[in-house]
Amino acid sequence: MKKLVSTLTAILGISTLAAQDVVVKGPDEKLQLAVFVQNETKPCYSVSYNGKTMLEKSPLGMNTNIGDFTKNLKLTGHSVDKIDTVYQQTRIKVSNVHYRANELTCHLENEQGQKLGVIFRVSDNDVAFRYTLPHQGGKASVTVKEEQTGFRFPEQTTTFLCPQSDAMIGWKRTKPSYEEEYKADAPMSDRSQYGHGYTFPCLFRIGNDGWVLVSETGVDSRYCGSRLSDVSEGNLYTVAFPMAEENNGNGTVAPAFALPGATPWRTITVGDHLKPIVETTIPWDVVSPLYETKHDYRFGRGTWSWILWQDGSINYDDQVRYIDFASAMGYEYALIDNWWDTRIGHQRMKSLVEYARDKGVELFLWYSSSGYWNDIEQGPVNRMDNAIIRKREMKWLQSLGVKGIKVDFFGGDKQETMRLYEDILSDADDHGLMVIFHGCTLPRGWERMYPNYVGSEAVLASENMVFNQHFCDEEAFNTCLHPFIRNTVGSMEFGGCFLNKRLNRNNDGGTTRRTTDVFQLATTVLFQNPVQNFALAPNNLKDVPAVCMDFMKRVPTTWDETRFVDGYPGKYVVLARRQGDTWYLAAVNAGKEPLKLKLDLEMFAGKTVALYKDDKKGEPELTSLKVKENGKVQLEIRPQGGILCIK
Repeated sequence: MKKLVSTLTAILGISTLAAQDVVVKGPDEKLQLAVFVQNETKPCYSVSYNGKTMLEKSPLGMNTNIGDFTKNLKLTGHSVDKIDTVYQQTRIKVSNVHYRANELTCHLENEQGQKLGVIFRVSDNDVAFRYTLPHQGGKASVTVKEEQTGFRFPEQTTTFLCPQSDAMIGWKRTKPSYEEEYKADAPMSDRSQYGHGYTFPCLFRIGNDGWVLVSETGVDSRYCGSRLSDVSEGNLYTVAFPMAEENNGNGTVAPAFALPGATPWRTITVGDHLKPIVETTIPWDVVSPLYETKHDYRFGRGTWSWILWQDGSINYDDQVRYIDFASAMGYEYALIDNWWDTRIGHQRMKSLVEYARDKGVELFLWYSSSGYWNDIEQGPVNRMDNAIIRKREMKWLQSLGVKGIKVDFFGGDKQETMRLYEDILSDADDHGLMVIFHGCTLPRGWERMYPNYVGSEAVLASENMVFNQHFCDEEAFNTCLHPFIRNTVGSMEFGGCFLNKRLNRNNDGGTTRRTTDVFQLATTVLFQNPVQNFALAPNNLKDVPAVCMDFMKRVPTTWDETRFVDGYPGKYVVLARRQGDTWYLAAVNAGKEPLKLKLDLEMFAGKTVALYKDDKKGEPELTSLKVKENGKVQLEIRPQGGILCIK
């Protein structure tokens, strides 16, 4: 038996450093996690990759109302296991996932003999870990006062972070909503803009040694959403709970759950280059579906009048125009935004749904999350926050044949709000409705957990370009961040691809787009979301080159494979996605000078591909490109421009 355990330990890459110290490696043995308890006042862990330190000794533990598990713990034992699973997904960056990891469970006790488990899963480029608490001492529930969980980075680290805003500020007191501006390559010494730390996910460059992406997954009604604190002494960031002011001060900051129970997973993606960061599937690898659905949800493209025509377009006639536009484009959906309940009405909505269906188009309808956490007046209000009213409304939506809802303006990250997200999703599935969230938190593994979830904003999205020229000026920079950070951990409902030059109803005023048409086309591939409501307008059928509209009629929204090709956050990005047998390669340049790249495009080796590029005047041009048998190509991307290769 001892020989068997020893053999299993060796196979799983696990070793004992000292009586209470354990090391586990990923399957390819490049990624190493070490856990330290003996001779430590507080339990901690470290992460290295290819022998280089990615995280220095970082604290573990949490303080609860039933016991303190942050100091003077002892390791009473550990167990090991091998994870080897295959699963399918239709709403993330890849359709088939093979997840292999070595799992280490550490059994800890505090001085009172109370037990805490820490489960680590280490794959080739990802670490995921969470805490477990058993039923003990007659206690059947626990409140977590604070977590000790931290991430301590080497001195040479720079950051790519989005600050957490103050609570109850912004439009109608609707923040925080994960819509602040990133800083790229900032020193760790920089303080966050509001003094509340940073929203997940958080990207770090470890000098020339590699990259680390920190986030969390598996958050549901049984915990709050967390964030990272500002950096403290010793380059340490710690997990922080929501601010008391969120949700208009209602709801607890401290999460609670029944025993036995577990926290969400914290995830650490590591690589000596950016490919593992962009291609990670860890947000979905460690979670499971929370319910099965009997519905066959259909994903696709949609039109959205509000983004350019704004509130004035929420009337019957303008929605008919956008439904006709969706039909002309061959799109599956049209989204009708706020105020439809008073400007179109429940009675006329039935005929609008029927008109759309005759045109081969289905509808999504907008709702406010409502409740007591902001001052939103746009209707429909007060229908999603109450279970009785919500179910009655969803029954009506189902009777009409509405296919989905977009729910906007949530109140923060408290457990109370996480419970509302889950309740909306669960009730919506009972009525055959897909759900998009807007003005909201980051999705945390939700594509796999909830079968009718089809995307969240949680980013400084397209509407800001309509509101303020600054965001048009910064569009290229932000676009070159999202594939590395926000969109790599979850679907991102950005609402992009403007082909108007001027971002207003008549294409003759308002803010001015700085990027080229091909740049805009490239974003439809760079940004992943299973239902994409594009920022196109009916006039684009006449005032935009046919080459662009023809592409927009064919672009898919679901993918079987994603490959990172080249790039640097905030500067440029080259990304390839495959649907079926067709590869789409997209690239954009945020720089002020033309970008010349030598690329290895193995997926196009020996083939002639369709090449969309900017001509010397920045106008779209469709040509062809013969790729060498070795897949090597040289491409040039104009400033604020893009390219697309398709085969």
